[in-house]
Amino acid sequence: MATSKEGGSRKSASTGGSAPKSGTPAKRGFAAMDQNQQREIASKGGQAAHQKGTAHEFDSEEARRAGQKGGEAVSRDRNHMAEIGRKGGESRQSASRAAAAASTKGNRQGGKDE
Repeated sequence: MATSKEGGSRKSASTGGSAPKSGTPAKRGFAAMDQNQQREIASKGGQAAHQKGTAHEFDSEEARRAGQKGGEAVSRDRNHMAEIGRKGGESRQSASRAAAAASTKGNRQGGKDE
């Protein structure tokens, strides 16, 4: 019985030579390339589609519908919308404070009257 266990352990040890030791499989194909190579290949594909006439181009109506759909999806998250509103209020408040400070800055003469 000890012989069969040893044989099994030898098999599993010898088959894992090419995969990383962390247990994740090695990247292959497109995923193994660096970003510059990926961009180059993707760019060639896009150019070929345009030359062939099969590339999709958005018209203004389709772009408007896509933006509306994305806006609806984002606005469902009430916490996110509250955070956006809070940031906008803070930005507006700080802008008005800066404008007020700039307008009164020139008027301060340190108590001197002209």
